[in-house]
Amino acid sequence: MSKGNTKQGGKGKAMKYQIIASLNIDGTVQRKDVIGAIMGQTEGLLGDELELRKLQRTARVGHVDVEMTANKGKVSGTILIPSSMDNVETAIIASALETIDRVGPCKAIIKVKEILDVRKTKRTAVVDRAKELLLSLVATGEAASKTLTEEVRSVLTTQKLGFFHGLTCGPNIESSDSLIIMEGRNDVSNVINFGIKNAIACDGAGNMKQELIDLANSKGTVIAAIDGDRGGEMLLRELCGMMKVDFVAQAPVGQEWELLPQKTVTKCLSMKEVASKVIARLEKTDGDDTPSKTPESTDAIEVPENVTELAEHLEELKANHAVFIYVDGSKSEPMGPRSLAKEAEEADGAVAIVLNGPVSKRTLEIASEAAIQTVLGTEAGKEYGKIADVESWLTVDF
Repeated sequence: MSKGNTKQGGKGKAMKYQIIASLNIDGTVQRKDVIGAIMGQTEGLLGDELELRKLQRTARVGHVDVEMTANKGKVSGTILIPSSMDNVETAIIASALETIDRVGPCKAIIKVKEILDVRKTKRTAVVDRAKELLLSLVATGEAASKTLTEEVRSVLTTQKLGFFHGLTCGPNIESSDSLIIMEGRNDVSNVINFGIKNAIACDGAGNMKQELIDLANSKGTVIAAIDGDRGGEMLLRELCGMMKVDFVAQAPVGQEWELLPQKTVTKCLSMKEVASKVIARLEKTDGDDTPSKTPESTDAIEVPENVTELAEHLEELKANHAVFIYVDGSKSEPMGPRSLAKEAEEADGAVAIVLNGPVSKRTLEIASEAAIQTVLGTEAGKEYGKIADVESWLTVDF
């Protein structure tokens, strides 16, 4: 009996189709009466090969499910029959249901509403879910293949770019608690490919929309992402004068956000500075009549806030031990100098190395090879010197 029930439930074979039929009965009957009528009144109708009871025993037809509701002495509902047969045989079984005109003593009408292709439905679900997973993968910056990212880039941009009172933006600018304000449409179009969905273009200086001002003032955090040129600095001054701006993320000198690769975009955003400090620095530069600073200047080095935060991890480290800091703020387990190179190769998503000890040329090379943007140590080590793609800081200097 147990074996027969398993087959009847359709577990032995993958079901291809689902017959869905409506049921209307003049009178009150039970579910078992409906199933009995289906089995009894189709028996012998379609020949021995398509007899429902035998089809269930061989798992070619699954369990007959009947959903019913009674109201004022009448019953209505739905009949569901899964089938692993081909489409022709399934259609014959479905049409046989419509020959049933009574359930017990009551008049009944059964109409087949549709035959659902289960495989097509599953394929659609697989495709839809695959799209969600792919978008999520690209959005978190964890796509293993740059070729894959490039392949879907145009689709992602088309799907996600929107408009807010005529301003180009990402889909999350209203729902997100933070907002990134950029200069133009191409800037937003570029960063949205890297999963940044809360950016909006202000369309340059000189004509700020009141809707953008109100939006910025309603956010918990506002970041101004400006180009690395004089125009970017001019735009920042206007933004700070008209709306709330908490932080500033500036592109490298002479570069624009619309052309930055993902690695540089992530680095610039992670190195954002407090807006008031940036404005103060610009004002100081504007008021400085001397052409250059002398090497003997004794002014203290201004340390970005993100570097100050990194320095807090030094207190927890033993001498000459290091940790990786990841883009989400989490950190790795401490490691000694011998393990640093090997661990760096596997430290996906690391943005900084914090070392309680001297920073050598080799330390910076390890960071560069692993695409880690920042290194913080306590002092200069062997052959220490700045290298192009790694920002290095020494606590002895500040």
